[in-house]
Amino acid sequence: MKKTLVISQIFGFVFTGIAGVILHFLYDWTNQNAFVAAFSAVNESIWEHMKLLFFPMFIYALIQRRYKGKEYKNFWCVKLIGIVLGLVLIPGLYYTINGAFGMTPDWVNIAIFFVTAAISYFVETKLFQRGINCKSPRLVLLILWLIAVVFVVFTFIPPNIPLFEDPTL
Repeated sequence: MKKTLVISQIFGFVFTGIAGVILHFLYDWTNQNAFVAAFSAVNESIWEHMKLLFFPMFIYALIQRRYKGKEYKNFWCVKLIGIVLGLVLIPGLYYTINGAFGMTPDWVNIAIFFVTAAISYFVETKLFQRGINCKSPRLVLLILWLIAVVFVVFTFIPPNIPLFEDPTL
């Protein structure tokens, strides 16, 4: 196990946690700036909380690729798996807990974010160590960029489904 990989992944978790918290409040701090809305939370919907994980993890992956990722031919495939895992876990945990208890207190929502980020980075680390076959890293990177575009578009034109509804309204 490469110690530098583990340290890099731990730093990614910390970066994601700090950036996610900042992005949770940034939209209001900037007087609801439309540009900021594209990548930060504009309400308390599950979708917006997924953005808080996606953008920091993706930005960190872009930075990490420059310094660490060239050691791993499967870099973008592993990052896609980690990010998508997080994007699935957030609504999965939220709706499971909310369904079981009829509510999800704020502290639980915060815990879901951090637990999800930790699991995502842990799985990524294990996949880097184990190695997986990645046939088309450019296609995988394109998929990540498309996910980013979907987050931006659905911020301004959200579908009318519960995932996009602000539970505080």
